[in-house]
Parts: sequence; C-alpha cells; structure tokens
Amino acid sequence: MRLVTLSLEGYRSYEKKRIEFGEAVTVVVGPNAIGKTNVLEGLRLISVGESFRAGRIEEMVRFGEEMGRVEVVIEDEGEETKLSVILTRGEMGGKRVAKRRYLINDVGKKKEDFVGMLPTVVFRPEDLELMDGSPSLRRKWFDGVLVQEKGEYRRSLMAYEKALRRRNRVLEAVREGEVSKYQLTFWDGLVIKHGQVITEMRERLVGYINDVFSRSDLFDGLRIEYDKSLINERRIKQYEREEIMAGHTLVGPHKDDFVVISVDGGERDLSVYGSRGEQRMAVLGLKMGELLYLEEALKKKVVLLLDDVFSELDEEHAVEVHRVMLERQVVVTTTNEDDLSGLENVKVIKLEE
Repeated sequence: MRLVTLSLEGYRSYEKKRIEFGEAVTVVVGPNAIGKTNVLEGLRLISVGESFRAGRIEEMVRFGEEMGRVEVVIEDEGEETKLSVILTRGEMGGKRVAKRRYLINDVGKKKEDFVGMLPTVVFRPEDLELMDGSPSLRRKWFDGVLVQEKGEYRRSLMAYEKALRRRNRVLEAVREGEVSKYQLTFWDGLVIKHGQVITEMRERLVGYINDVFSRSDLFDGLRIEYDKSLINERRIKQYEREEIMAGHTLVGPHKDDFVVISVDGGERDLSVYGSRGEQRMAVLGLKMGELLYLEEALKKKVVLLLDDVFSELDEEHAVEVHRVMLERQVVVTTTNEDDLSGLENVKVIKLEE
C-alpha cells in the first residue's frame, strides 16, 4: 500500500492544497505556524477518522467556510482508491447536516467501514503527554492503534460507547426514581459483552509491545503495566449502589489506564520518577511497538508520520528513527532539512508564507 496524494480544501489554514508524495520519504519543510502539522493531521484524520488535536470537528473547517474536505489517493497492488472526509459546522445553506462524512471513491460509508484503509503511526512532540497526561490520552492511544485493525475492536468500541451512554442515562433515571433498576439489565449485558472484547484486545497489544521491548537493545529496560478496569456481572453488581448514586458507570474499559515502568535499578513509574529523556525514550518505544504491532496484524507496511520530532530526540534515538524510516513510506515535517541528511530518495516540499 502506498500513499499517492493528499488534497485539502477549506481545511484549517488551507483554501486549497494538493501534495504528491514520494515513494519513500516526503519532507514537508517550512517555518513554524505555516501549516505543516495540518498536513499530518489530515492524513491521520483519513486513517482513524479523528483528529489528533481538534477538540471539536468545526475547528478543522477553514475560517469563513461552511465545509472542509480532506482527500487522499492510495495505491494497493496497482489499484487506486480515493478516501475522503467531508467536514462541516453542522449547517450548510441554512440546513442541518452531518458534521462529518466518510467516502470511499465518492460513495458514502460508515465510519467503521472507512477507518483503517490508510494505516498510519504518528509521532509528535506532544506524545510526551502519554507519560504524564490524563488517562483519557492513554485510552485514546489504545483506540488509535486497535481501530486500525478491521473488525472486532472497532465494532465493540462503538457498541460499548453507545451502550455506555444509554446505561448512564438509565442510571440517572434510577437515581431520580423515574424507572426501576431492573431496566439496567439489557445495557449491563451489552457493556459487559463489548467491554470484555476491548479489554482482551488491549491486553494483547500490551503483551505484544512488552515482548518487543524485551527483545530490543534500546528498550529492554521498559515494561508497560496495564491498569485495566474489569467489567463483568460480579463487578457490575458490586458497584450497583455507587453507580446509581453517581449516575454513571464506574467500571469498564472507559476507566482503563497504563504506566510505563523502567526496570533498570529498581522498578520506577516513568510518569512520576522518569527524567524527560527517559520519558522520550518510553514514548519512542511505544510508537515503535505500535508500528510493529500494526504491520504484523495487517500484513502490510504502515505510513509513518513524524511531526518535527528530531528536535526532541538525542542522537541515539534519532538514529533509531532514521533506521525505521528506511523500511517504509514516511511523511516528515521539519523546520530544518538537515534533520534528514544522509537519507536517500527524499522528496522535499517547501511551504512558504
């Protein structure tokens, strides 16, 4: 699978922009705030259906426009496929419309049928928040990896989130005395069924990456500890009273978290006791594990997206990233072309004010 082109229209800072990618490494060069990260955000949006930075969909629509469009062409075994995401503010021409639509070759698709067509791994300086940010960021990382596998995780995640919202509404109604607690039974069954699938697949990802760490000279001192919030009939019953009082579900994968432990010289949680350099190493390890996991699961190379990361890496880790870049298609943003010195078959795209 190869990424061929990206077209942006009414998207972020771009009125209209088309980029043709090289066979190996494409470097997007330009000063800060010129829109380099917007390019990678657009590619990731196509990949997983979500932005890695927008809090609301309408933030991605260019100021003054009603609609934005992100479109890529990919080639797989000689056949080209066009993937598009249409973004709106929820209204066009005075009529209410969907804020986001997914299309394959201009035919509308459900999100679950669209996600994963362009598998990617993105590495940004902001990913350091995986170490000391909120648990929701780490759960989002889990999901960003696993939804790119077609099938079970994606379906279970969407079903779980929908059932969780409905169950929380019933819990509120039970608390207010509007309905009987027995109306929870149906939603209990759904959150348990799909929650257990999510937990199982997150465990599998953690186990895979820990195995990668153990076989790596660079990361063999690291281990992920998955702090899972198990969901089953016993725990649902155990927390029933507290959940009714709170009006929301207190157990399940929406409460999951993980930490990265350094096992060198005693076990240390790197989010608390790690230096900034150790935390960068841990995040790089997570990204390398993510990449290898997806490529093994999908039986194809993924596209690696690097957003101005070389300024954050020491020489040893920069060498490791360069090594990984040689084996797959890569899109890199940077303010300094010298970051990619020594690489061959590099296509440079310069963005100017």
